Amino acid sequence: MASVFTPKVVTANALFEGDVVYLAADGDWTRRLAEADLFTNEAAAALALLDAEARAHEVVGPYLADMTAGPQGPQPTHFREAFRTRGPSNYAHGKQETV
Repeated sequence: MASVFTPKVVTANALFEGDVVYLAADGDWTRRLAEADLFTNEAAAALALLDAEARAHEVVGPYLADMTAGPQGPQPTHFREAFRTRGPSNYAHGKQETV
């Protein structure tokens, strides 16, 4: 029996800065999960991932991350993705300075 497709976003790391980035609906990369394009169609998600993989001059390690629709946009369904939204954990810098 085939598994049910769950909503996903395309995520990666910015090539030069290393920041977590998400693919937005306009095709640009954003550092804000709330601006990420949430794919509810498996074929559309697969095509977006292929496009992201072809953009090695911008990002590294693109993959599809499970999400759910929330009031402010996509919300992580797994600890790893929630952790990635907070930035590096080695010391307070970047996103962690503003928390």
